[in-house]
Amino acid sequence: MQHFPIFIALAGRRVVVSGGGDAAIAKLRLLLKTEAHLTVFASDPAAEIAAWAEAGRLRLVRRAMEPGDATCAALFYGADEDEAEDARTAALARADGALVNIVDNLGDSQFITPAIVDRDPVTVAIGTEGAAPVLARAIKADLEARLPQTLGPLARIGKAFRKMAEALPMGRKRRDFWSDYYFDAGPRAYEEGGEDGAERALDTLLDRHLASEARPGHVAFVGSGPGDPELLTLKARNALDTADVVIHDRLVAPEILELARREAILIDAGKEGFGAHTPQGDINDMIVDHVRAGAQVVRLKSGDPTVFGRLDEEIEAVDAHGLSWSVVPGITAASASVAAIGQSLTRRGRNASVRYLTGHDMKGFADHDWATLARPGEVAAIYMGKRAARFIQGRLMMHGAAPATPVTVIANASRADQKIVATTLAQLSTDLSAADLSGPALVLYGLAPRAAAAALPDIQPQQEAL
Repeated sequence: MQHFPIFIALAGRRVVVSGGGDAAIAKLRLLLKTEAHLTVFASDPAAEIAAWAEAGRLRLVRRAMEPGDATCAALFYGADEDEAEDARTAALARADGALVNIVDNLGDSQFITPAIVDRDPVTVAIGTEGAAPVLARAIKADLEARLPQTLGPLARIGKAFRKMAEALPMGRKRRDFWSDYYFDAGPRAYEEGGEDGAERALDTLLDRHLASEARPGHVAFVGSGPGDPELLTLKARNALDTADVVIHDRLVAPEILELARREAILIDAGKEGFGAHTPQGDINDMIVDHVRAGAQVVRLKSGDPTVFGRLDEEIEAVDAHGLSWSVVPGITAASASVAAIGQSLTRRGRNASVRYLTGHDMKGFADHDWATLARPGEVAAIYMGKRAARFIQGRLMMHGAAPATPVTVIANASRADQKIVATTLAQLSTDLSAADLSGPALVLYGLAPRAAAAALPDIQPQQEAL
């Protein structure tokens, strides 16, 4: 991020614009929405700028800028539409201590003006650091359509009421009050009675929230999916929006953690197979302590919490203290991985069932019904199977699995750095070592990527010969 987004208070402060043409007009239309003292330097200003000056909306100086003209200015816009003149006036403004923006010259500008969605006092700023203005305009158009025009009046009314709302204790209780106002009581009251109705609704709403007991603590066991933020469910996103505390696994993608409420406490409770980890008992205690304190907790797990997520142990700990909980399922790694290779986990005539296995458990490499899995046509999704690959390979071949059985390993499924290794059971550990995969990986036994599947030999005769 080269440009740090901030909102500058311009009420009563100077903003200087050099230029009197279309570029200056475009900037002034936006600046005129502020409470800044605007000064424009232009030898031959457009009629629109002259009209604004006559109406007293800005000060117009009909000459080129000179040294000292930007003294005490907070911002300066170079809009001369002439490279040499823009460079000259920008140098003068910098010497006077103003932050400088030169229209259509990102490299020489000290700040940029983003695309803006105006629902005064709610303002949404969209910036692409000059990389994609078309994209910024598209996002602006989308937000304009989504944000109702009533948002501005409701925010103005709410702003005037903030002092009264301080009667509520800071934190969850006060946030619940404002959430109720902006997303339920406020819009309904505004629709029925306009601004007067919304103002009356605030008094009634405050009385109700003052009389009500604090919202009890709750934990939502949420699946974050395989890593792609677009695969996060709406229910999971809503839970992150309202969480006071997020206790997350090591494998949860940073992009998903970014979606948590900014004020939320983020706690890394990561575990790594055969490595450092947070003891399960400590995680249970953390969840219980925060819920008992009245927090809305999200226990954020990679994939789906019901698949190798130690969910039952954490629910039992919460239940033991009579606390409230819910489960928000996520897309498990097996679903994302099989989608990545264009296959399905089950197929008529091939397999009517699929096994979800773990490569290792608390005691080390995990044992399974290898004899059944070694039969032709069996399919298994093996979680945490990367380090256990040689063990799995040996067990299956020991029980008669065909060496040519297709195996696919998908690392970082659904993410930008996803990598796929297509191999066979005989070559599994060798090819996996050569691939040097980083990040979480899932082993799909019995499946090859669709493009490679047609070239694989039929393993049935080999199985019968063993």
